[in-house]
Amino acid sequence: MDTKLIPSGGGVFEVVADGDLIFSKRNQGRFPDDEEILAALRGK
Repeated sequence: MDTKLIPSGGGVFEVVADGDLIFSKRNQGRFPDDEEILAALRGK
């Protein structure tokens, strides 16, 4: 699985794995829980 941190600004926080967006703070209006991200990564 390809994961990397991509610096950004303006409050943007997105998690992308293998080119797929699995979480977007901009869309959700909040930061994710750790387990939420881990579960999404396990499902890939």
